[in-house]
Amino acid sequence: MTKVMPQEIEVWYLIPALRRELARFLVADHKVSQREAAKMLGITEAAISQYISKKRGSDVKFSKEEIKKIRKSSNNIFKNQEKTMKEIYKLSKEFRGSKALCNLHKKHDSSISKDCDVCLR
Repeated sequence: MTKVMPQEIEVWYLIPALRRELARFLVADHKVSQREAAKMLGITEAAISQYISKKRGSDVKFSKEEIKKIRKSSNNIFKNQEKTMKEIYKLSKEFRGSKALCNLHKKHDSSISKDCDVCLR
């Protein structure tokens, strides 16, 4: 069995989920086109379409408080696209210790004990 590192869960699940929410807020709150949102986030227009239709990045569910933080980051990105990488990094760093990610990690690596808390440290 292959061991799955917490960092892999971040790359596979957290970053796509963050992009999903950022794309959603840019399109809904700021009324930018999918093409403009793609340019702002540095990804393809097809990826934006998949995020908005929840075909990609839908494995992580954020709390209301986390959604507020993501919305604030989308506002910062809308105002200054040069902040995109900084905002996504800030959010991923802050959310990396979440219970949701810990549960995803345990789901993808059955060798992890039920009382493991590596993701929460």
